[in-house]
Amino acid sequence: MYAIVEIAGQQFKVEKDQKLFVHRLESKEGSKVTFDNVLLLANGDKISVGAPAIDGAQVGVKVLKHFKGNKVIVFKKKRRKGYRVKNGHRQALTEIQVENILASGAKKTKKVEKSVKADAKPAKKVEKSKTNEKENVDLSKLTVAALKDMAKNKGVKGISSMKKDDLIKALS
Repeated sequence: MYAIVEIAGQQFKVEKDQKLFVHRLESKEGSKVTFDNVLLLANGDKISVGAPAIDGAQVGVKVLKHFKGNKVIVFKKKRRKGYRVKNGHRQALTEIQVENILASGAKKTKKVEKSVKADAKPAKKVEKSKTNEKENVDLSKLTVAALKDMAKNKGVKGISSMKKDDLIKALS
């Protein structure tokens, strides 16, 4: 049984107990990670292709280690111009081992995390604007956009044509 799965923006053909080198993952060494963006599953002669991914399919991997790859030298030259540039690059990699491939029954977890993050961000912005109004903040240190938001909340009209000094006068 093998699967084609998208890991860190790249597609890999994986089988059970296979070791892979992928771009650096955020998880710690020894932790287990699941990827649910499975594009193709093959079990013998039975092949199922997703559009774009297969619902319920999942690949479980274990992070073995994080390391840097071999150095790649980038050399640029323009002849007869005296232009030579030499740069080096070492890619941050993670070694993983495929532990299991589930064909069905897995639940998607990425969408839930994104919706939680999306809900958390606006709440922080509202708290920041309230703290700016409550405290006596030096208005000259704020940006024009922040001053316009404060003026809009107070109900000042004609803020689109006002400059920073005019906004400070209107707010104080």
